[in-house]
Amino acid sequence: MPEQTHWLPRAFFARDARLVAQELLGKTLVLNDERGQRQAVIVETEAYLGPQDQAAHSRRGITARTRIMFGPAGYAYVYLIYGMHHCLNLVSGIEGDGTAVLLRAASSPVDTSASLSGPGRLCKGLNIDKQYNGMDACTAALHVLDAPPLPPSQIRIGARVGVEYAGDWAQAPLRYAIAGHPAASAGWGGKTRRPSQAA
Repeated sequence: MPEQTHWLPRAFFARDARLVAQELLGKTLVLNDERGQRQAVIVETEAYLGPQDQAAHSRRGITARTRIMFGPAGYAYVYLIYGMHHCLNLVSGIEGDGTAVLLRAASSPVDTSASLSGPGRLCKGLNIDKQYNGMDACTAALHVLDAPPLPPSQIRIGARVGVEYAGDWAQAPLRYAIAGHPAASAGWGGKTRRPSQAA
C-alpha cells in the first residue's frame, strides 16, 4: 500500500477535540520555513474543551491571548509556559467553541535520539515558537500528514498533567497516547482504555 502524503483538511479539525486528539496519534506533523523542513510523528495529545473546561485557557472567554482558540479550526495556538517553553495546540471544533488539542509528545523519524517528549521539548526540538501562533495548519508551511487511524487497543487514555488547579477537570480522561510508545511523556497511570470511555 503506498504511503499517504496528503495533509489533513480543515474538516478534520472542525470536530470534537476528543476525537481530534485521538485521531492525531500516529500522524505526522510537518513544518516548512526558512529553517528547513521538520517532521515528527505525533504520539501524545491532550484535549481542551472550551470555556466549561477549567483547565483550558479559554475558560476566561475571548481575550487577546485566546482569540485564536475561538476562531476557525485548523489553526495553531502557540503560547509560553514559565516564560520559556513554547507549547503547540491545534484549534478544533466550530468557530466560537474555544477548544483545542495540545501536542504533548512526538517522535522524529529522522533523528531518533531527539527528545520530543513533553510539549516544551516538542516545540524546542522542532523549532516552533511564537511565529507559528495563528498560523494556518492546513498549508504547505504547517500541516499534518494523514495516516490510517490507530485501533482503540493502541490508544492509552488518562488524566491530563500540570492542571491541578482545575478541580475535577484535572482528573478528566482527556490525555491520549500511543500505548507503550517510548516517546510518550512521563506520569501515566491506569490501563489502556477504549476511546469511547473518554469523558
